[in-house]
Amino acid sequence: MRRRLRTALPPLHRHSILQLALDGALAALAYFLAYRLRFDQGVVVPERYQRLLDATIIWVVVAALVIFALLRVEQKQWRFLTQRDFIGVLQAVVVLTVTVAGLVALIHPVTVNSPDGLVNLTIPTGVLALFFLLTLLFTGGVRFLARAVNERPIRGFRASRDARRVVIVGAGDGGRLTLREIVRNPELNLNPVGFVDDDPLKLGLRFDGVKVLGGTGQLGRILDESEPDEIMIAIPSAPGTVRAKVVQAGRERGIPVRTLPTVFELLQAGSGQVVRQVRDVQVEDVLGREPVRMDLDRVGSYLSSEVVMVTGAGGSIGAELCRQIARVAPRMLVLVDHAEDNLFEIQRELEEDRHVHPSSVSAVLADCKERERMAEVFRRYRPTHVFHAAAYKHVGLMEGNPVEAVRNNSIATRLLARLAGEMGARSFVLVSTDKAVTPATVMGASKALAEYAVEEMSLRFPDTRYSSVRFGNVLGSSGSVVPIFRRQIARGGPVTVTDERMTRYFMTIPEAVQLIIRTGSLGESGEIFVLEMGEPVSIVQLARDMIELSGLEPEKDIAIEFVGRRPGEKLHEELFNPYERPQPTPAGKILHAARESREPAEVADWFEEIDRLVMEDDAAGLAAKVSAFAGVSEPAEAPAGGARGLSGDSSI
Repeated sequence: MRRRLRTALPPLHRHSILQLALDGALAALAYFLAYRLRFDQGVVVPERYQRLLDATIIWVVVAALVIFALLRVEQKQWRFLTQRDFIGVLQAVVVLTVTVAGLVALIHPVTVNSPDGLVNLTIPTGVLALFFLLTLLFTGGVRFLARAVNERPIRGFRASRDARRVVIVGAGDGGRLTLREIVRNPELNLNPVGFVDDDPLKLGLRFDGVKVLGGTGQLGRILDESEPDEIMIAIPSAPGTVRAKVVQAGRERGIPVRTLPTVFELLQAGSGQVVRQVRDVQVEDVLGREPVRMDLDRVGSYLSSEVVMVTGAGGSIGAELCRQIARVAPRMLVLVDHAEDNLFEIQRELEEDRHVHPSSVSAVLADCKERERMAEVFRRYRPTHVFHAAAYKHVGLMEGNPVEAVRNNSIATRLLARLAGEMGARSFVLVSTDKAVTPATVMGASKALAEYAVEEMSLRFPDTRYSSVRFGNVLGSSGSVVPIFRRQIARGGPVTVTDERMTRYFMTIPEAVQLIIRTGSLGESGEIFVLEMGEPVSIVQLARDMIELSGLEPEKDIAIEFVGRRPGEKLHEELFNPYERPQPTPAGKILHAARESREPAEVADWFEEIDRLVMEDDAAGLAAKVSAFAGVSEPAEAPAGGARGLSGDSSI
C-alpha cells in the first residue's frame, strides 16, 4: 500500500513548485476577474457576491494546487511542452471549474436574506464560464509563451569564415534539432546553408533563418548552387534508398556524407548531444532494403523470468543475443562459450556496461562437443529456453578440417538438442545459414545436417518446441565481408572479390538476433524459418561503395582484384531448397520453409555412421558422406588432409 501511494503522488521538483505556485496565482486572478467582468456595475461587484468571492477565492487556490499536482500538469518544464501537455492543462481546468462549483454548492459558505428567507448563494453561471475561459487562457498562455521564447529564432549567429558549410537533409524534428545544436554550439564550426526535404508543404519555408531549398530529387542542383563542404542526413529512420540517393549525389561531387544515428544506436551509445553523435554513413545504410524492426519487449516477453542459455555467447551473433535477451529480464542468462576471452568480455559488458545484476548472469566455460560437460551444465541450470549459436562458420578452414566441422556443427547440435528435450526445455533454436541450402561445401552440409538433427529431436521430444533460423550473410560479424573489405582498404588494397557476377543476401546483426528471438515462440516444432532478405546485393558494387565511402576512388586509389571462384563456391546464394515451399507465418517478414520430415530413425542412422567416421578421423570419407546425407548430388572430392571446395567467404 505504501508503494502504491508513493507512485500515485507525483514528485515536486524545484521547477514544479514554482510553476504550481504561478498556476495557483493565475487561477485566483481568473476567479477575481470573472466576478468583475460578469456584472454590469464595472469594477463594483454586488455586496453579496463580493462576500462569496472573498470566502471562496482561497478555495480556488487550494483546489488549483491540488488538482494540477494530482493530474501531473507540472511534471515537465513549460518550455518543453507538447500538444498532449496542453490537452492535460485543458482537462485540469475543467476539473478545477467543476470542483469549485461543486464545493460552493455543497458547503454553502455564504447565505443571504431574501423574501423567502435565508438563501444559500451559489456561483453564477456566467462567473463559472468566465472563470473557465480566463483560467484556460492564463495557464495555457503562460505555457505557450514559455515555449515560444524557448523556440524563438536564435539571432546573432555568425559562422566563422573557416566554418564548414553543411546542407541538412530532413527538415523535420531531427533536422531542426540538429540546426539548433549547430547554432547553439559555435565550437562545432559548422555553417548550415539550407535544408533538403521532400515534403512539398515545407518548400521555401525557413526554420531559424535556414531555408528549405528543395527535395532530394533536386539534390544535385542544390549541391551545385550551395557548394557545401558536407551533407548531413538528419532523418534517423530514412530508408536505404534515400540514403543511397544522397550518398550518390555527394560522391559525384566529392562531398562527404554523415548521418544522425538511429534510435537503436542512440540507446546503445547512451545520452549526449545529437550532433555530437553524428557518424559517417556506413555501408549498412545504403543496401537498399528497409531493415526489419520488431518490438523486442513484446516478441521476447516469453523469456522474462526464465532461465535462458546461449551457446557461442562470445561470438558476434551470440553476444548480440545476450545483449537483447538481457533487456527482457530473464531470471538467469547462462552464457556458454569455449573461448575464454570472448566469454569474459560479454560477461563484463553485461554486468558493468549494461548493469545486469551478477546474480542473473552465469558464464560457463565449456565446449559444446563434450557430451559429459554439457550434460552437467544442463543438469545444473535446467534452461527453459536454449539458443544454439555456437558453430564453426569459416568455410575455408572447415574445408581443411572437415572432422572438426562436422563434430562441432552437426554432432554437437544433435547432442544439445537431445539434452534440451531430456531436461524439459520449452524451446530450442538453432542458428543456421543459407549455406545449408543445396550445400556445396562441408560447412554448408554440416549445417544442413544440424537442421535435420533439430527436426529429428522435435519428433522425439514433442514437449519441446524446436526450430531452425536460416539467414544470409550478417554485416559486421567476424569474418564477414564488411570487416574484411575495411581491412583491405585500410592497408591500401587490393579489395579481393571472387567473381564480378557474385551476389549475396545481407542483414544486420540486430535483425538476425530479433529473428532468432522471435522464432523461439513461433509456429510448430521442427520448422525452419527464413527472413525475407529483399534483393541480393552485388559484391563488386558493395566493394566499390565501401571504397568510395572511405573517401577513395575505385581502381584509382584502391584496386579491385577478381581472384576467381573456388571449387564449391556459388555465384548466387539461395534461401530455400528446391524441395522446400516458402509459406507465410504470423510474423511479418518471416517465412516458413515447409518440407517433408525425414524419419527420426533415418537421421539417427546417418549420425551413427558419421560418428564412426569421426572416431576414425577419416576426413575424406566424412566429407563425402556428410555431403551425400545433406542432399548434394555430386559430393566434392577431398584432397589430402582435407575436403575440397571453398565457398569464398573470405571475400563475402
